Amino acid sequence: MSTPAAGNGAPRFTVEEVDAAPTPPRARVEDVTPAPEETPAEMLERKRDYLDGFLSQQPTGMAPNEPGGALYEAVVDALKEIYDPEIPVNIYELGLIYGVDITPDGAVAITMTLTTPHCPVAESMPGEVELRVASVPGIREAEVNLVWDPAWDPAKMSDEARLELGML
Repeated sequence: MSTPAAGNGAPRFTVEEVDAAPTPPRARVEDVTPAPEETPAEMLERKRDYLDGFLSQQPTGMAPNEPGGALYEAVVDALKEIYDPEIPVNIYELGLIYGVDITPDGAVAITMTLTTPHCPVAESMPGEVELRVASVPGIREAEVNLVWDPAWDPAKMSDEARLELGML
């Protein structure tokens, strides 16, 4: 059956009706045989060696103090342990941390804000952040810069924080 194209009468496509189509053959595990010189125990050992090497491999070209590096991630993990006393979400997911800069010799500068300038923890939170970050192994010193521009708003929260607060 064919349908004419608009205006010129030429067939635009062809439809073929069929009652049934043959089922393609299914792959079976029995069809695959291991190499004759390798026993199942040897095959398992080879897979284990591959996984051990794969899991122990470190990313190349990534400095420990850059995002994704071990030291950077350790600092972020320390920040994720600090919770806002009024909102049950950590300050990192809440979007209060604007920047984490780590020098190669282990000095950290954290740029952060608070939910409002009148926040009850405005005096204590920067000190707690400084102490927690300075306690990360490999960090020589920590400095916290509290900024108010740009002002914090709920759009800075991660999806995890929004989900935790019922905003998603």
